[in-house]
Amino acid sequence: MRRTPVRLAALSALTVGALALSGGAALAQDGQVDEPSSFTSMFTVMATPDTVIGQNGQPAPGQPGATGTFDYRINSDEEVICYDLRLSGVTGEYQSPARTATHIHEAAAGASGPPRVAFPNPQGDGEVRTSSGCLQGPFTTGVMANGQDSGTGFSLKQIEANPAAFFGDTHTADFTAGTVRGQLTPVPMGGVETGAGGGDDSAAPIALGAAAIVAAGAAGAVAYRRSRA
Repeated sequence: MRRTPVRLAALSALTVGALALSGGAALAQDGQVDEPSSFTSMFTVMATPDTVIGQNGQPAPGQPGATGTFDYRINSDEEVICYDLRLSGVTGEYQSPARTATHIHEAAAGASGPPRVAFPNPQGDGEVRTSSGCLQGPFTTGVMANGQDSGTGFSLKQIEANPAAFFGDTHTADFTAGTVRGQLTPVPMGGVETGAGGGDDSAAPIALGAAAIVAAGAAGAVAYRRSRA
C-alpha cells in the first residue's frame, strides 16, 4: 500500500506535557483526537436503502429516498480514523443498542455483522445531516458479545487489508436495521499530501463524495485538497 508523504507537525514539549497532564485523559475517554499529519489509506461509502441487511441475514427495507456518503481517512500506525459523514433524506430519531447509531460494521455485502467503530451521529435541522472529526482506538461500541465489547481487538489495519469486508450505516427508530448502508471502497491516494494536520480548525477536510469518485475513475486519481491557515 502506498503511503502519503509524511509531513510532521512540530509539537513543543510544553504542548505534549499539557496533553499528558490534562487533555490526554479527556481525549482517551471519548476517543476524539486532532487530525494526524498523514494517512495510510482512504475509503468512501455510497450508502443506499436497498442494501440494508437485518440481523437475520435477510434484506430489510431502509428509508426510501435516503442516501449517505461516508468518507474515511485512516492512519493505521496511530490507530486514528477521521470521518466526514453526510446523510440526505434521513429523518426521525437515531436508535441503536450501540453507544451511537452510526457505525462501521464488519460484514461483506449481503451479510450482517457486528459494529467495530461507533461515530457521532450526523446532525442537522434540514434535509442534510453531517458529522466530522477523528477518533483514536482502541475502539468501543457499547455492544456486548460473548462478554466483551464488539470493538475489542479490532484494528484499522483489518479495514486496510480487506475493505470489502466492512460497511458503513446508520440506524433510526423507524429503521432499526439501518436507514442506508454501503460497503467501503478504497480511494487511490497517489501520494497526495494531506497538509499540516494538527489542531488547525480552519483546515477542514473536503468530503470526497460520489462525484469525486466517478471523476477519479476517469482521471485515474482523486484530487484531495485542504485549506491551511
